[in-house]
Amino acid sequence: MSLNATPSADRIHIAFFGKRNAGKSSVVNAVTGQNLAIVSDVLGTTTDPVLKAMELLPMGPVVIIDTPGIDDEGELGALRVKKSYQVLNKTDVAVLIVDASAGVSPEDERLIERFRQKNIPYIIAYNKSDLASVEVAGSNEISVSAATGENINKLKDMIAGLSKGTQSDRHIVSDMLSEGDIVVLVVPIDAAAPKGRLILPQQQTIRDIIDAHCMSIVTQPEELPAVLASLNKKPRMVITDSQAFAQVSRLTPENVTLTSFSILFANYKGNLKLAAAGVTALDRLQDGDRVLISEGCTHHRQCDDIGTVKLPRLIKKYTGKDISFEWTSGTEFAEGLKKYSMVIHCGGCMLNEREMKYRLKCAEDEDVPITNYGTAIAYMNGILRRSLAPFPEIQKLLDN
Repeated sequence: MSLNATPSADRIHIAFFGKRNAGKSSVVNAVTGQNLAIVSDVLGTTTDPVLKAMELLPMGPVVIIDTPGIDDEGELGALRVKKSYQVLNKTDVAVLIVDASAGVSPEDERLIERFRQKNIPYIIAYNKSDLASVEVAGSNEISVSAATGENINKLKDMIAGLSKGTQSDRHIVSDMLSEGDIVVLVVPIDAAAPKGRLILPQQQTIRDIIDAHCMSIVTQPEELPAVLASLNKKPRMVITDSQAFAQVSRLTPENVTLTSFSILFANYKGNLKLAAAGVTALDRLQDGDRVLISEGCTHHRQCDDIGTVKLPRLIKKYTGKDISFEWTSGTEFAEGLKKYSMVIHCGGCMLNEREMKYRLKCAEDEDVPITNYGTAIAYMNGILRRSLAPFPEIQKLLDN
């Protein structure tokens, strides 16, 4: 996969913060060498976070985020400030832009404290050094000028230094395979499938299998028996879309490992243990309980959408209870989870690791069980233990 094709969720997220007219957008443009952000002397020109996936040397594939001013005013301004603070949930490296002539403000101090609380590595860049000098005290501070380019390359080097180690070395599936293994991927093509392409988790899994020098065979559920019969050796694994879990389980011999894209991505994002522990909350649901179904992406919902139609239908059938459902999608995530009896999250393929961990921590802190689509669907179909075979240490949780 080329750097330009790297999914946003797997890129280092570098966010620029600061007060209005501290020069955030100018510094962003100087660092990226592009007119990525609109620059103006008018206060509050940046009204929403601006995200741009790009390649930035010496780091490689990154997402650059320019945020609204943290000192914005009024009712709309408060919403913009809230948007800026929400960006922290996905920030791997933060750059706080301070006007060198004004110095660090109370708003800046509050933001620095949030960096520390969330363990986000950060840099304080004093901009407009061509107009005012400032004494740089800490190793994470630098004086720059977006206008003249002074120390911009040094700032990029500092960002690169902090970005090392921010991404995990997890694999989707390749670390479970040996060279030459056959992996069968079951991909239903129905009304909800995107026309002419595969969804991102399927694409990424195929690439990961190829990188391991293994063979990937993609089929629909109906053709799975013929595919298995045509192979001259047993496949190492069958991976299915969660919505076809029950059907594929019946068609896959017991001596063949079976799992789903959603379960693999729960492990990839570091939340499989919580998902396996939280899924049993389905058995405790009562009439009137509220369940939050959350997706990390936004998409046009089809008539038989898995999150809004299939999953609620299956939960009601499994529990026999009158459950109330609520939904969030994209960058929005519910505040105050106590009102929910449980949270069911998608695989999180569009969320970077930091944002996924933030959502898990929200649920954990409020003692609200959280699981994901694939884990929940496998559990309700009585095949979760089987689908966790690639993860024996987590599989054991079901025996306790």
